[in-house]
Amino acid sequence: MHAIDPMRVMQANDQPVNQHGEYVLYWMTAFRRTRWNFSLQHAVNLAMQLQKPLVILEPLRVNYRWASDRFHRFIIEGMQSNRQQFSEHCVTYLPYVEPTPGASRGLLEQMGYQACTVVTDDYPCFFLPTLIRQVKKRLKTRLELVDSNGLIPIRLADKTFTVAHSYRRWMQKNIEEHLQRAPLPNPLQDVCLPKLDSKSLIDRLQAWPLADLDHLLEPNGLHSLPIDHSVSALTKMEGGETEGSRRLEVFVRDRLALYDTDRNHPDFEATSRLSPYLHFGHVSAHQFVQRIFEHENWNPSRLGVPNGKNHSFWNLSVSAEGLMDQLVTWRELGFNFAARHPREMDRYQSLPNWAKASLETHARDPRPYLYSLEDFENAQTHDEVWNAAQRELVQTGTLHNYMRMLWGKQILHWSSSPKHALRILIHLNNKYALDGRDPNSYSGIFWVLGRYDRAWGPKRPVFGSVRYMTSESAMRKLKMKKYLQRYAENPTPLD
Repeated sequence: MHAIDPMRVMQANDQPVNQHGEYVLYWMTAFRRTRWNFSLQHAVNLAMQLQKPLVILEPLRVNYRWASDRFHRFIIEGMQSNRQQFSEHCVTYLPYVEPTPGASRGLLEQMGYQACTVVTDDYPCFFLPTLIRQVKKRLKTRLELVDSNGLIPIRLADKTFTVAHSYRRWMQKNIEEHLQRAPLPNPLQDVCLPKLDSKSLIDRLQAWPLADLDHLLEPNGLHSLPIDHSVSALTKMEGGETEGSRRLEVFVRDRLALYDTDRNHPDFEATSRLSPYLHFGHVSAHQFVQRIFEHENWNPSRLGVPNGKNHSFWNLSVSAEGLMDQLVTWRELGFNFAARHPREMDRYQSLPNWAKASLETHARDPRPYLYSLEDFENAQTHDEVWNAAQRELVQTGTLHNYMRMLWGKQILHWSSSPKHALRILIHLNNKYALDGRDPNSYSGIFWVLGRYDRAWGPKRPVFGSVRYMTSESAMRKLKMKKYLQRYAENPTPLD
């Protein structure tokens, strides 16, 4: 057995372990993968200690906000990948897709009643914290939350960091210890657990029939589900651990070297585009970082002196250093806020005081243009650059990193108030982006309004001291001719 850092495990209720239970249950909700997964590793450890079978329940609700074909298909493709991977090990995997709102009610309690203990994912965002608060009161056995979000446990920090520099400096002082405590690449490798009579268990769960994943992934397989069918599933981005790992390998091998010079240019494919896989838990941050280390022949002896700078600490190539800052500083900075303020991360009042004061001072400034949610959603503004970014988001479920910042700044510029802009930003991002509804994407949205930034001068109308960006400046600095062709209202063939 390979014990995990106690800082990553939290008991959510006061119930004891049921020594007479039939199995250990892993309720997979956020880290939807078979590898590099502390939650699965902890569940395996408990099953080995108790000499009980391990059951993995991976459910999918239909009544979460913004539920659509796009997100459902991506998750179900991940379920299909997990089913294949788990079939090679001595565990019981149960995928469940809710057919109607509330149909899953009672499923976890029924399975928990027969379990020694329930292990689940400690994810500090969207509806999952609320779901945990509700469920923990109803379970009659122990419920343990396990953090497999990032390289540093989300509950390690005793403060909320307000700027990247301070978080980076703190991270640099603490990271070496946690690099040595990575999850196992394959926690089920060489593990032998007692077998479960799966048929008997499934018979007892007749009220909650298992998902027919093959049917759901047919062209019209999601049609009967009460979700938003107008946000279409994507054919060019398949979900799941297998596909995510393949894309990670291609990026590190073929595009990482270009990351430093080309990542801001929309014409170039120099970014990883792996944020959807990180968001849905199909790829682990540990896995991502370890692949970079392997590619660069890196070892911990190369760590530099903590100084809070975004370069030279890791002593990697310039491109890899920049990517590590995105993965380990900016991504985990968002998780720091979400873990400490789960009910505030999407609230306007959570902005820094200087930003709120500046935005409110300029809230009544005349806007050069004023657009409604419908105008924005349908890419009907005067600005071809902004319209291209919105079409990219709607058509692909992703948004180029630089264009996402510009996209957000212009929504602030062309909305009736900062609070109205925030509502539009959250809605459009969470409705269309595969990586929406995530601490990292909320960080990006709120950065537009000043979170993690500083006051800038000179003060400008609408923005005040909040950082200002324009499409004209982007077109001067960036290569985006092909991008604008690709996402024009009437696209023309690319050369």
